[in-house]
Amino acid sequence: MASVRLFDVHRTWEDYAGMGLAVLIGLSPWLAGQHDLQAANWNAAAVGVLVLALAAFELVNLHRSEEAGEIALGLWLIASPFTFGYADGGALMIWHFVLGAIVVLLAALELWQDWRLSDQELARHGL
Repeated sequence: MASVRLFDVHRTWEDYAGMGLAVLIGLSPWLAGQHDLQAANWNAAAVGVLVLALAAFELVNLHRSEEAGEIALGLWLIASPFTFGYADGGALMIWHFVLGAIVVLLAALELWQDWRLSDQELARHGL
């Protein structure tokens, strides 16, 4: 029963996990060894910065729109290999698919946790 309650409330570790994922997203072209694709580099950097910003905003002032933005960014990261032409099964495609899926799942969990909360309860997040 304790495991159910663990995921019932939005906790700050989830926001820090989102920031860690953002750093991995930004570094993913170098971690995958495919940093020669300029469009993929810029895309990873932009998505990483945006996910980092949204996760940091969640620590300061929690709103449901931040999780919705993270879901959109995670889905974009999953679609990026097909958009920018590196969907040939390389390591970067796998990194972006996995990291995007984790961002979507974490943001969906946070959104589910926050759905029933009032604006006053959202404002107390992290205290």
